[in-house]
Amino acid sequence: MIELDTIDYNRPVKLTNNIYRLTSKNPSQMTGPGTNTYIIGRSSFIVIDPGPALESHIQNILLYFGQYIEAVLVTHTHKDHSPAARIIAQETGAKLFGSVIENDGHQDTTFSSQKTIEDNEILKFSESTVKAIKTPGHVANHICYLVESDQFLITGDHLMEGTTVVIIPPSGSMKDYMDSLRKLLEYNFKYIGPGHGMVMNKPKQEIERVYRHRVKREKKILKIVTETTPSSLEELTKKAYGDVNENLHFWASKSLLAHLIKLESEKLVVQNKGKWSAY
Repeated sequence: MIELDTIDYNRPVKLTNNIYRLTSKNPSQMTGPGTNTYIIGRSSFIVIDPGPALESHIQNILLYFGQYIEAVLVTHTHKDHSPAARIIAQETGAKLFGSVIENDGHQDTTFSSQKTIEDNEILKFSESTVKAIKTPGHVANHICYLVESDQFLITGDHLMEGTTVVIIPPSGSMKDYMDSLRKLLEYNFKYIGPGHGMVMNKPKQEIERVYRHRVKREKKILKIVTETTPSSLEELTKKAYGDVNENLHFWASKSLLAHLIKLESEKLVVQNKGKWSAY
């Protein structure tokens, strides 16, 4: 049972008997109220997604859990999720776990993992056990962590409360993302702890909602491409994401490109000299 859920930048919020959340004070259009850090355990702790290298957030993690942090895990290496990992490891001697990919300009190059994590691997610590579920899509190295004892899935940027995530090629793939959504339906959990926002307590419905949204958007994109003359990404963004605030069109264009690359692989659209048209 999830206890009273609220965002707190200064103190841990107890979500279950074994799970706490501290939120980094880095709110923005892309991060919502801030990056969520999850702490698992009762007297020996593992930290998942320690967040950006924000001194106040790192100090809060160390203040409440620092003496007993055994390991730091990251869902992926975007710069709002993992840079604090190296600093916390230096302060506490904690081991680092995650996956590293080639830097595409968006990756935290300070992070390094002390082991290669396999899909569905059970990571055992002094008090806690988590299952690592590889979920590429938002980025190629994305991992969700399932705390089976609490039926709690920590999703990083694979799922976020109240919004959809941006898929940025080439490290992000819409095909992989949609496949990863379907994959999560195979697991048992009652709660989703997103990388940004509040706990979601209807997880399967949320996954299905996001999947349907992506399918609906993709059908809209294909219809627009089919019915118009060859168009640039910018032109298509205005038509396909007319329901989205123009301030977000830069990021929407990234997800649009991911959809178009998927459709191109399915031989439904083609790109020629920066213009997209039906195949």
